[in-house]
Amino acid sequence: MAAALSCAAKGIAAQLVAIPSGGWPIHAPVEHHPPVSLDDVLARMRRAHDSLEPPSGHLRYFLATYARTTQAVGAAVEAARFEDPEWVVHWDVVFADLYLDALDLYRKNPETAPRPWRLAFGAEPGLPPLRHVLLGINAHVNYDLPQALLGVISDADFTDPLVLARRKRDHERIDRVLASRVGAEDDELVRASGGRALVDRLLSPLNRLGSKRFLRESREKVWHNTTQLQLARLAGPQAYADRLAELELLSAARIADLLAPGQVLLRLAVAGFGVLLPPP
Repeated sequence: MAAALSCAAKGIAAQLVAIPSGGWPIHAPVEHHPPVSLDDVLARMRRAHDSLEPPSGHLRYFLATYARTTQAVGAAVEAARFEDPEWVVHWDVVFADLYLDALDLYRKNPETAPRPWRLAFGAEPGLPPLRHVLLGINAHVNYDLPQALLGVISDADFTDPLVLARRKRDHERIDRVLASRVGAEDDELVRASGGRALVDRLLSPLNRLGSKRFLRESREKVWHNTTQLQLARLAGPQAYADRLAELELLSAARIADLLAPGQVLLRLAVAGFGVLLPPP
């Protein structure tokens, strides 16, 4: 993994390897809780967005993108594009909570936020909006998504091939909804940036293809990582904490790679997207 990091990212990644004196921060598995509506999630996002003033204004880029994609998932639910729409809404709520909770933690005390989010939120505010969105997507998909899936797929679901297959199909349908938003979100980022440089205009089609590939490939790895966390959950709290700490380190190293200078999507198109938990 380290060989894939650029020189600029290696310094950041090296800091991630050192375990704090207090040990790894343990983020417990997401507990099942009563579903709330997507409107409630969007209201929380709006409150967070409105409260983000300089020097934290750059955090609005990912939040605004996330709110629009959440609306797109809601529209897909209304259009009956999922086999189990109630499960999809529950998943979307749990998933969003992980990001919004991390944002709250970071704003109160950056050191308490999970490492991938600490790096993503702490990036240089002057980076292009696209870079901030990519940082958020990577932290949220690579680190939060396996936890969210585990929070809405019970131990019993994992032992039922029919239920598990249905969950996986709906998981893949969400990917298609998000991929359909790539072009529109790219246009939003152009407006937020005040235009696009010539080299970026020339690379835009490749960037859009790269974004779609990122979503597809990373979600395949997410499913693998979810099954690895499930095995750890069955083995007990400490086994789960150890595997989640490993996922946290891998996800943070990917964020470090995104912080290196250059064309991010093109570089990651070569290096690969997402992270993969090795077998225990």
